[in-house]
Amino acid sequence: MALKSSSLLLLLLLVSATALVSGHLSPTFYSSTCPGLRRTVRSAMAEAVRQNPRNAAFLIRLFFHDCFVNGCDGSILLDSTAAFASEKFALPNNNSARGFELVDAIKARVEAICPATVSCADVLALSTQEGVALLGGPTWTVELGRRDSRAAFQSAANKEIPSPFDDLKELVALFRAKGLDARDMTALSGAHTIGQAQCFTYAPRIHEDRNIDGGFAARLRRTCPASGRGGARAPLDSRTPYRFDNAFYQELVAKRGLLHSDQELFNGGSQDKLVRRYSTDAAAFERDFAAAMVKMGALLPRPGTKGEIRRKCNRIN
Repeated sequence: MALKSSSLLLLLLLVSATALVSGHLSPTFYSSTCPGLRRTVRSAMAEAVRQNPRNAAFLIRLFFHDCFVNGCDGSILLDSTAAFASEKFALPNNNSARGFELVDAIKARVEAICPATVSCADVLALSTQEGVALLGGPTWTVELGRRDSRAAFQSAANKEIPSPFDDLKELVALFRAKGLDARDMTALSGAHTIGQAQCFTYAPRIHEDRNIDGGFAARLRRTCPASGRGGARAPLDSRTPYRFDNAFYQELVAKRGLLHSDQELFNGGSQDKLVRRYSTDAAAFERDFAAAMVKMGALLPRPGTKGEIRRKCNRIN
């Protein structure tokens, strides 16, 4: 006997709820409950990238910083409340993390077609993938079914997100703590092929490091003082700052990595061989980057963490 429409809807809701509780992710999670999701996100990101290519860089950074703190749960999008301090004001994010309004705008479009159905965490994951593809980067299958956190974790953000001043050993340890190996780390660092950095994050690199191209350092010193205060922003990849490609690794081989932590990937250590390969083999980089993004995107909140489908990404329901 065929199920009545009301019974079918109940069954779909029960299946979705079970998947969310168990932590199961699936690329078809919203195929029945929000079939227009991907089309809506793709359209919104296409507009955003046309207006400003840096929007893609903003979102990939938000996604990375979100996943590294209690899993990919949208916690970075929350404003402070009396109960918790926002991750937006953690040291790795304060005055540097951007794109929150863009995520809110995309979420609003999704809410208009599928109210209270798609999590902010999933909106961020999908938007990130679309942004990378729009700048010429690889595509990957985005697993869906995340729930949104009901709290932010500023203290964890201060401790667990890698710093631009970290050395290779520290970077490997931070990624390993999240279940990501050194290859994942090196591939994910390729996201720095787009985006910019503030002077204070690279001032020690251009004024103190020795493994740096002299002309590159001299040029940057003209607009970024050793104090790091009041200086200019600079592209993380000066070759093709608005295209997602493997030029970031070519810059590392030429000792023109902007951040100390980036140049540590090519500094006589364990990742030199892989960096050289990525610098000449764009397909290998794209393949590994896509695989690492899927792996990072599967980081789930700690067991027992409460979740919901937030209607507004900056506050709990």
